[in-house]
Amino acid sequence: MHRFKDLEIWKKSREFCAKIYTVTSRYPETEKFGLTNQLRRASVSIPSNIAEGSSRKSNKDFSRFLQMTLGSAYEIETQLLISYDLNFINQAELDELYKDLESIIKMTSKFNATLK
Repeated sequence: MHRFKDLEIWKKSREFCAKIYTVTSRYPETEKFGLTNQLRRASVSIPSNIAEGSSRKSNKDFSRFLQMTLGSAYEIETQLLISYDLNFINQAELDELYKDLESIIKMTSKFNATLK
């Protein structure tokens, strides 16, 4: 079992989640149940899956939760591109969020490889 609060990927993903909430707070009201909701839910699922997976008794189970984490990250990547296409975020915001997300993806993938 791992202590999720000690994991850098968990800490970074919490910070990323807060950034997503900040950015989406400026989205149009008509997106409240669309992209805003989707991005927020997916960003919350990243640290949540890390935390839940860390409580599992086997590395194989933890690895499965890290795979779900990666799925949420790629979901966010797509939703950020759509947000950019719709002019909800600008290029600088997209670049910053992508940089953070890419870091989380790399860290998660490397950590997952150590569990196998």
